[in-house]
Amino acid sequence: MSTIIYILGVIAAVWCVLDICKKNIDTLKKVLLIVGVLVFSWIGVLVYYFLIRNRI
Repeated sequence: MSTIIYILGVIAAVWCVLDICKKNIDTLKKVLLIVGVLVFSWIGVLVYYFLIRNRI
């Protein structure tokens, strides 16, 4: 069960990274967002999806 949750977390993080790369923002902001999503895993994905995605 934990393996499935881990794989879903990796897929969600990769989706966020790809979505961030498509945005038209500064390179520094892209790098900071990507690092934040990858470091904080599920929390980073949820924060990005619900709070940040529509604001940038």
